Amino acid sequence: MSLMHELTPAIIREAASRALGEDRGPADITTMACVAPEVRGKARIFAKEPCVLAGLSVAEQVFREQDPGLELERASGDGAFLHPGETVLHISGSASSILTAERCALNFIQQLSGVATRTRLFVDAVAGTSCHILDTRKTVPGLRALQKYAVRCGGGTNHRFGLYDMFLLKDNHLALMGPGATLADAVAAARRLKPEARVEVEVDRLDQIAEVLAQNVDQILLDNMTLEQMRDAVSLIAGRAKTEASGNMTLERVRDVAATGVDFISVGALTHSVQAIDFSLEMVG
Repeated sequence: MSLMHELTPAIIREAASRALGEDRGPADITTMACVAPEVRGKARIFAKEPCVLAGLSVAEQVFREQDPGLELERASGDGAFLHPGETVLHISGSASSILTAERCALNFIQQLSGVATRTRLFVDAVAGTSCHILDTRKTVPGLRALQKYAVRCGGGTNHRFGLYDMFLLKDNHLALMGPGATLADAVAAARRLKPEARVEVEVDRLDQIAEVLAQNVDQILLDNMTLEQMRDAVSLIAGRAKTEASGNMTLERVRDVAATGVDFISVGALTHSVQAIDFSLEMVG
């Protein structure tokens, strides 16, 4: 499964413009006070710790939004593994423009590289199995497209992008359909509304699986099950639907979960509590 959503130029421009406007406001008063407009300079952005790079195109757009006259030269690309001290971008032109755009550009690279790096750790942890690492909707508000792009940079797979592109039926949906509503009713309603969309159903007990399989759904979410329950679920499903494990997925246990035979493992920690990677910008001339 891969619900691919391209990181379009429009998304990049909007994110860069919004972030720069928030930070700069009407004017960067410190730079205005200290740096003459005619002063030229060169700078580089470099990694200060090992990581997987993501967000370079957004950082570049921040500099372009601030000053289209700045010259940008890539030294790396998104998805690349970086060592400490490795340069990712050279910038030259107005020194004041470089300084004004610096923090926003770094914020994007640091946060998105954090997502990509953490994703790569999970992907590497299940290497050699047939299992894929999925992201979730537990993203920073307003940054979903960027964070899901960073997951792909780290080798992960995107789950549904939002509430509109895939059905995920849970107990609460069924309960609110009304008295007597069955899972069959819920699946039928989903397929009437959007026949082309994938249908996934959440289960937390093995005795629910037979009923779910009878509806010919695309995917079954095994929620907070033990390893033994997941193995039993995979055996019961027997390839008739894709399987996804979810709940308390950590690096320490993710390989054991993958070994149960599930097709996907969804990990909210890829995006909801990621640690930013340390990058820096230094003026070099």
